[in-house]
Amino acid sequence: MAKKSTLAGLKSFSASLADFGNRVRERSKTVETEEAKDEQGKPSVLDVRIEEAGYSPGDSRVRDVEFRVRSGELVGLIGPNGAGKSTTIKAILKLIPHVKGEIALGGSGTYAYVPEQPLYYDTLTLWEHLALAGAAYGMEEQAFEQSAGELLERFRMTDARDKLPGGMSKGMKQKMMLMLGFLLKPDVYIVDEPFIGLDPRATRDFLRLLEEERRRGAGVLMCTHVLDTAEKICDYFVLLSEGETAAQGDLQEIRRASGQPEGDLFDCFEALTV
Repeated sequence: MAKKSTLAGLKSFSASLADFGNRVRERSKTVETEEAKDEQGKPSVLDVRIEEAGYSPGDSRVRDVEFRVRSGELVGLIGPNGAGKSTTIKAILKLIPHVKGEIALGGSGTYAYVPEQPLYYDTLTLWEHLALAGAAYGMEEQAFEQSAGELLERFRMTDARDKLPGGMSKGMKQKMMLMLGFLLKPDVYIVDEPFIGLDPRATRDFLRLLEEERRRGAGVLMCTHVLDTAEKICDYFVLLSEGETAAQGDLQEIRRASGQPEGDLFDCFEALTV
């Protein structure tokens, strides 16, 4: 009975999430494809212009942050602890009360958010979490079964299908969060510290699937402290420091901004955030 009542509560919660997504899209000024194309013809899937954001008026944690995520592009949101990365993500998702600026979703307006800390329900199995997400996304049963089954195999979680979160390791819980995000195949992925708890094989599986999604046209905004990996996979960087943009651009532009023409991303990070 406990599981049944919890599932009923989750259905109500998922309906609230769906309504939240609709309200975000209604508030957002969806970018027209022709207006949002860059010189390579790639449409924008997420435009961020935050004048200021915080947890109350006068509590400005982030100021003058502006960037764009294009179709197929991976943008790395980096910076030291307390730089404003989490606040920026929460502002994009409308999860904090005070946001001045504009967040615009392009394409169909669909997005998936993978939080830093796994969020789950103790009384639901891995498969039930996936099924609930599929229902919230409005997926047809056949499409859900196929996608969920493929994700279980890709992340080597088939044997954990009927496990409760309490019986999972930290890495398995992180895999579950990633699977829930990949289930929808949205236009935009917003991923916060995805490598925490993942072993090398799981990291490789995640990066391969992320690359497939980028080839499909999805854009990715990824917050991470793993700078060596970010340097290898990101097309563009937004470096925050003390709530403001210290530099942004591709690696060459970050090098120029930091005065480190031959430096790696960590060298640039140190130079710009001292």
